[in-house]
Amino acid sequence: MTGLGGRLVTALVAMAVAATLPSAGPGAPRFLGPPRAAAAEVPAEIDPALLRPEIVWKPIPYGSKRKRQMARYSRRHYGVRSWRLVDPPVIVQHYTAGLSWRSAWNHFASNDPWNGERPGTCTHFIIDRDGTIYQLVRLHVRCRHVVGLNHVAIGIEHVGTSDRMVLDDPQQMRSSLALTVWLQARFGIAIGDVIGHAEALEHRLHHELVESWRCLVHADFPHRAMREYRDRLREALTAAGVPAGHGVDWRPSGC
Repeated sequence: MTGLGGRLVTALVAMAVAATLPSAGPGAPRFLGPPRAAAAEVPAEIDPALLRPEIVWKPIPYGSKRKRQMARYSRRHYGVRSWRLVDPPVIVQHYTAGLSWRSAWNHFASNDPWNGERPGTCTHFIIDRDGTIYQLVRLHVRCRHVVGLNHVAIGIEHVGTSDRMVLDDPQQMRSSLALTVWLQARFGIAIGDVIGHAEALEHRLHHELVESWRCLVHADFPHRAMREYRDRLREALTAAGVPAGHGVDWRPSGC
């Protein structure tokens, strides 16, 4: 983050993380956040640009060929041929099922077919264990990270092998909340539209035209984990002066 606004928001998010993590004990992770900010310092309104956390640009290959593949994928699965992500209303949280951001990056960069189709899977962001945020794809470009929502959703991957590992890591959580708060402020995304991958089937915007794909979903960040995540996110939004918006609105998936 840069400037006074960025430092303030970093401190506020750190406070939200610290307040919701389990109390320290033997072997517990040590919170390494910045010093607390006084509540009186919170401005009435914050320019979303000031909320932007420090992000390292590490683009995967996503040229015209991959964009054409994404447009064809979108035509088949969503009914409209496009590779563009316009004013995304959803953020989907994932974990990588590995311990290296580089291996995750390599996987997304490979453009290997998934379930028999290209483009391969990808994500907009990877958050490393030390809290470093890597951006792989521009926010106006669609990524294949969640069946049924790729046409409307930003993807955030967390390096780790379980949602519990991510939730218990103060540095990673601080960066995750800071990134999510910024994206919510930038695009007007409500807290109820910040979901885990495992929640995708029940989201009101889930849309999949290929019948054999309609119930495909992964197990990362199910309801129990995301209830905890959204509780922390609500604290961070309040601290940063960003409206939380509407809550979750699940729809029966029939799966």
